[in-house]
Amino acid sequence: MTIDVHSVQDAELVQLLTPEGERLEHPDYPLSLSDQQIRELYRDLVVVRALDREAVALTRQGELGLWPSLLGQEAAQVGSGRAMGAHDMVFPTYREHGVAFCRGLPFLEILKMFRGVNHGSWDPKEFGFHLYTIVIGSQALHATGYAMGIQRDGFQENGIGDAAIAYFGDGATSQGDVNEAFVWAAVYNAPVVFFCQNNQWAISEPLERQTKIPLYRRAQGFGFPGIRVDGNDVLATLAVTRRALDLARTGQGPTLIEAFTYRMGAHTTTDDPTRYRHSDELEAWKLKDPIARVKAYLSRSGLAVADFFDEVDAEAKAASRTLREACLALPDPAVSAMFEHVYRAPHQQLDEEQAAYEAYLAGFETTAGSGD
Repeated sequence: MTIDVHSVQDAELVQLLTPEGERLEHPDYPLSLSDQQIRELYRDLVVVRALDREAVALTRQGELGLWPSLLGQEAAQVGSGRAMGAHDMVFPTYREHGVAFCRGLPFLEILKMFRGVNHGSWDPKEFGFHLYTIVIGSQALHATGYAMGIQRDGFQENGIGDAAIAYFGDGATSQGDVNEAFVWAAVYNAPVVFFCQNNQWAISEPLERQTKIPLYRRAQGFGFPGIRVDGNDVLATLAVTRRALDLARTGQGPTLIEAFTYRMGAHTTTDDPTRYRHSDELEAWKLKDPIARVKAYLSRSGLAVADFFDEVDAEAKAASRTLREACLALPDPAVSAMFEHVYRAPHQQLDEEQAAYEAYLAGFETTAGSGD
């Protein structure tokens, strides 16, 4: 069933698929996908959620030091991740596991960092996906600088170049780095998309502590467009991100996308969200689940039957099992590994610290071998 978007209560919110699985149309964000492409988006959502849940379980069992779950934000990440071109560059926070999945980055590479095997070892150029950024908001400046580099390199084909996209949460919009990035991107018309996953909570601080107006409207003050999209709608997120990237690639400057979604789990596995938010809020957002609405659409449209859903569930379970086995098989790194890749070139102070620490550890070996 297709209905007019203007019948939707929140006219500010771009939505192409309702929580009940009804398909909408939007005049500014048309989206034409084959039945198979929609089924593949559903598969992405289910597999990503399963891998994320496995990582949470591994953390609870002491196999990972920490895990920031993306539960509830799968559509925002998969939709935007599938909108990108091969040569676009992602600048993530520490929660963009679904985007990483869409960029072809093996999930195990992310787990290595949270298990303490390394500090992030993948090649950003290979996957078009930069290393995770723990410092809140700094990746917005990194993305803007990268985008300005794209301008200056001048690599274009048929008038179309590449673009950068920076991910951050609603809390990061209060950081100076993000606002400075907005200024630079606007003034230099940089080919960058700012993708804010507004999951309503900056750890324990609610959205009203970050802003008194919808976040997407902030872009107007900096001189570029902003748009609010239903972040639990994978189709709308795909369409909106695709258009924003097209604008960036064709020299029309930055866009701020506010993906209106919800963090269903804890901020990280060290957090207890029951201390600062009510269960009725969680229950209300469960009705907007990003996976359930795609499943409802596929079912009611006759685009998928029970066998398909069973097949996807089996694939997700197999992927989770493989991830667990691979994680547990990871070898412990040498103690000296913490000193590697800190600086690009040899650094005297770091070399001295490494030598001193290795001598300290060697002292324990001497003591242990001295006998009773």
